Amino acid sequence: MNPLFEPLVLGDLWLANRIVMAPMTRNRADHDGVPNELMVQYYAQRSEAGLIVTEGTWPSAVGQSYCRQPGIATKAQIAGWKAVTDAVHARGGLIVLQIMHGGRIGSHYIKPAGVETVAPSALQAAGEVMTDRAGMQAYDCPRELTTQEVRAIVQEHAQAAIHAREAGFDGVELHGTSGYLPMQFLSSETNQRNDEYGGSAAHRARFAVECLRHMAAAIGAARVGLRLNPGNTYNDTRDEDSASTHAELMRQAATLDLAYLHVMRAPMPELDAFALAQTHFGQRLILNDGFDPVNAESALQAHPGAALSFGRHFIANPDLVQRIRLGQPLTRFDRKTLYTPGALGYTSYENAPAVSS
Repeated sequence: MNPLFEPLVLGDLWLANRIVMAPMTRNRADHDGVPNELMVQYYAQRSEAGLIVTEGTWPSAVGQSYCRQPGIATKAQIAGWKAVTDAVHARGGLIVLQIMHGGRIGSHYIKPAGVETVAPSALQAAGEVMTDRAGMQAYDCPRELTTQEVRAIVQEHAQAAIHAREAGFDGVELHGTSGYLPMQFLSSETNQRNDEYGGSAAHRARFAVECLRHMAAAIGAARVGLRLNPGNTYNDTRDEDSASTHAELMRQAATLDLAYLHVMRAPMPELDAFALAQTHFGQRLILNDGFDPVNAESALQAHPGAALSFGRHFIANPDLVQRIRLGQPLTRFDRKTLYTPGALGYTSYENAPAVSS
């Protein structure tokens, strides 16, 4: 039997197979961050995955990074997500919400009027972000959070986890990579603080660990996951020793008895992120490495207790699980429609070319 189709238990999450849908920003919510019928269709189409991890979802408007990015802060957003989870569960699927606070990755052209951009330190990220109101814009220069404000954002994460359960999600995942707020605290170049959230790697990991601890207290540790990518410098985030810094965070997270660690392969060959995770976190792992049906089976043979997450192949292949099972060709996704409004390239992939084998 292909190990991809063996069941797996991750905390309180019982996966029917080991094919996980990775979180992917798709920008299809409405302008108030409310999930809509198009999103219901999108996630329901992919319900055969052993687990769906949603796109990054903001816990408060301060944490919004992108246009048409969903939130989990208002009654309307909770209701919108409830329609999604109901549709996924009706098809026998399992779904967790990825909670993502963008920190300094954001723009006042995206957020509601008067909502500022904040970060561990007042350091502007290089780069630009697409806004519906004003086209491409530089990221805001953030205001440094006070210690009390940091603690308040930790509580926002716990409240977001509660809201996620109210919306019917089976659990939550903390987005700890890609240059968003937890990684801004974790990384030595973006965290210049001199309070208990700055300085040593152990202190820089405190924000993420406190978020995880409070989320676990709110909904149960066995329904909380963490996503990391050691070595990642996306969104202008760098660390003086990413391997040891992430090892510190993994060691602290391992004490919380979480459902899983979702770890992406490091972008440099000298850093083995999977081995790092096994050493410092343990065996409840979801691995992400641009897997395809050809190399996935061998990856699970090397990591027999893990699940594998797929991103780009789920974009244009909502029936990816069935296609892998039957050895069918995969449809190629269209980069031009990754973030555009509407069904094209989202729920509709008619006449798309097949991926060459």
